[in-house]
Formats: sequence, C-alpha cells, structure tokens
Amino acid sequence: MNVQQAVRAMILLLFALFITNLHYSDQVLLLINPKYEAISKIGVFILLVLFGFQIHRIWKTKQNESHEHDCDHHHDHGYGTINVRKLTSYSIILLPIITGLVLPLSTLDASIAEKKGVMLSLTNNANREESTTTNNGNASGSQQDYNQPDPNLNSNGMKKDEYEQMKGSLADASSIKMTDQAYSTYYEMINAEPEKYVGKEISIKGFVYKEDGFDANQVVIGRYLITHCVADSSLIGFLSTLEGAESIAEDTWISVTGTIYLQDYNGISLPAIKVTGWEEIQQPELPYVYPVVIKLM
Repeated sequence: MNVQQAVRAMILLLFALFITNLHYSDQVLLLINPKYEAISKIGVFILLVLFGFQIHRIWKTKQNESHEHDCDHHHDHGYGTINVRKLTSYSIILLPIITGLVLPLSTLDASIAEKKGVMLSLTNNANREESTTTNNGNASGSQQDYNQPDPNLNSNGMKKDEYEQMKGSLADASSIKMTDQAYSTYYEMINAEPEKYVGKEISIKGFVYKEDGFDANQVVIGRYLITHCVADSSLIGFLSTLEGAESIAEDTWISVTGTIYLQDYNGISLPAIKVTGWEEIQQPELPYVYPVVIKLM
C-alpha cells in the first residue's frame, strides 16, 4: 500500500465529509450565500468521485504508474520519498479540515465589525449613494447595487415583478419593516435617498455594535450582509439613539421600532433611527442577510 496515495485519498474524503456535515447540520449558510448551496453539493460529489479514483492508486506501484502515463517528466506522482516539503504541504491542506471538524463554527460578531471599521463603512455607503444620486439624478445608478440579477443562479430570490413591487411598496409605506428578505434592498434605497424617508416609522432587528466616540445613547443596530461568502461580509445597519443604550452589551440582539432621521457623523449625513421602543431577542437561526437574487424564470 502506498502511504502518500492513502493520505491523498483521506484528504479528499475528509473534505467531502466536512462539507456534507455542514449541509447536514444546516451550518453551511453560516459560511456561504444560500444561492451556492447546490454548487457546494456538486463539489461534494466531485470530491467523492476523485476519492474513488484515488483509492485505486493506493495499491499501484510506481512502475505501474510510469507505464500507464509513459511520460518523460520527473514528477513522482506521490510515489517518491516523503520529505519535509511534502509533510508541510499535507499539513497545510489538512489544517482547515481538522479545525473545521473539531472546532465549532461561530457567527460574525461585533469584534469582527470593529476590525472592519463599521462607521467608516456606513459613512462611505451614505457618501457613495449621495454622490451617485447627485450625479445621476436618481438612485438607480448606484455603483454598489447589492441586488443586480445574477444570470447564472436562480435561487434565494424572487421574480422581477415581485422585486419591483417590494421596492415600490417602500416608497408609499408609512411604516417600514426591515424583513430578512427586504433588508439589503431597503437599506440601499434608504441610504440612496434618506431625506425621502425622514419621519417614517421603521422596525428592525439586529445585534448591537458600539464604537469609541459614540455618545452614551448611541449604538449601531445591524446585520451582516453575505454576498458570496463570509470572506466578503459587510455589516449594514443604522446608527441609532435609544435610552438605556449604555446598559446593552455588544452583540445583544434586539428588535427596535423608531423613527428615521438624519444624523451628522464626521461631516456625513446618515439615515439614523431614533428608537421609541425595543426588546431583547434571541439571535435568529440565520443571523445574516443576503442580497435578493432576481429569478429569470
């Protein structure tokens, strides 16, 4: 039996089991956008196929392999001596599998948001939307439209007429409810034309984030937006003022109702929420929000 070929087979199998376990435990959505679930399952199938081929190579000799390939290069195809370089390569590949199987998955929280610079991101969003609206006369020319139709994927979304209806309902609504499905769309629309929504009631849930320089009654209530995977996550939410904010710990999930107003923050006018009522809630099973994908069929 060839040990190196056996190790390669084990790596393929462990990768397949790791991803399968993520799907079985419903934890895969803590890592990727739901629209990639099918692709992820296809990946598991390909890994298992490669595992099957690799099993066949475990009992082959170097002479058999060379005879079948009949090539003149000097790659050992995993039949050479194990050295430090190979051990390092195998360790690097095995490390994410082992940590993924052994360590529990954690959700993105305020500590990650701090590293990403939340207020810089929120002010950039407001500044960019303001500039785009000024240049184009409307919000449709936004450079960062979270909801551009994806022609390759057809899940986790809604039909175009449903999407347009959802957007249209926001303009006429006296009370805005930031549901999971509408969250990124409404967030983008409110940031594009904040003056249009000043004075409207808004209901939103999210986790609490605080930053140095905030007043005692200020927090950000936000959710992580996952466009593709956690690597490209960004926190979207609203600077909010509420009584008793100093007693609410970071990462606490709350549901709030309040009124939209404009808040100046470092020279940037932001849509913010003056909270009139709030309650602590449990973290949702899916703490993240995802951009709407418009179904083409």
